[in-house]
Amino acid sequence: MKITTVESSKLSSTDFNTLNFGTVFTDHMLVCEYNDGKWQEPEIMPYGPLAIDPSARVFHYGQAVFEGMKAFKDENDKVWLFRPDENFNRLNKSASRLAMPELPETVFFEGLTTLLNLDKEWVKKGKGNSLYIRPFIIASEPAISASPAANYKFMIILSPAKAYYSGEVRVLIAEKYSRAANGGIGFAKAAGNYAAQFYPTNLANQEGYQQIIWTDADTHEFLEEAGTMNVFFRINDTLITAPTSDRILDGITRKSVIQLAKDNSIKIEVRSITVTELIEAAKKGHLKEIFGAGTAAVISPILGFKHSDFTYEIPKISDAYATFFKEKLNNIQYNLAEDKHQWRYEIVSTS
Repeated sequence: MKITTVESSKLSSTDFNTLNFGTVFTDHMLVCEYNDGKWQEPEIMPYGPLAIDPSARVFHYGQAVFEGMKAFKDENDKVWLFRPDENFNRLNKSASRLAMPELPETVFFEGLTTLLNLDKEWVKKGKGNSLYIRPFIIASEPAISASPAANYKFMIILSPAKAYYSGEVRVLIAEKYSRAANGGIGFAKAAGNYAAQFYPTNLANQEGYQQIIWTDADTHEFLEEAGTMNVFFRINDTLITAPTSDRILDGITRKSVIQLAKDNSIKIEVRSITVTELIEAAKKGHLKEIFGAGTAAVISPILGFKHSDFTYEIPKISDAYATFFKEKLNNIQYNLAEDKHQWRYEIVSTS
């Protein structure tokens, strides 16, 4: 693998106490080209702008997929990933759905390991600190005919991170707009899925809500996702989350919460849940919690919601499942607790 390092690192001039999520990047990035029907040798180079043709198909037909991962550093300066095999498999699943070439496992893991070893000083110790990892594939062929591209770029960029959401989160339940439809690409981490959320989310922001709980496109009756996260509902002491489908992302944090619930004898139901059921539970005082689950935020409590003319504030409780699961996940991610499911993946130092 060709490696070109920076002449001078940005590390010493970076203020890690004032990070805005996803706006500061490390010294290096990985680039791998897909030409002549195969992936070429990856290359690591200084982080910087790309030279790309304005007719590249990604700009015109949206062939772009990505993943979100994090690296964590423990007290012994070891760097860990959390379930990276799931990210690799989902990236290829997303790529396949958009008629893009799947990535070889060696390119993904060897490239990521080499890059993280090079920029490992950007991973800071302590709970709440992490290095956000963004692998992505884009169509780079210069052509504006409407068909899959022949050339692609796979890249990995790294961004030091603290908390994703700051402040309280309340949500508007979708009644008009949809995130995904049957037979579509809702299960894929495709760039266009997120772009389509921005306008209705802006409308929700204008009403004082930070995010949207998305409902099914056919009836707007079934609760599916919250913003860019999977969503869980606690009714009495039962945790409920929607089953995955071609509309719902198979979230890695989601499946980890489900497993941790089983490990800790918390009743968990993976089933459809309706807006009507949620509102009835709220009216009866049975709705204890709603929280989102995703890589960036890990667990994000939702403090209230609105649907039509019904608004509800969720009372704060001392035994919150959101707090419990975030603590359990963080302890595994930072190598502070037993990892009986072998979710941690150590980045073995090459120095």
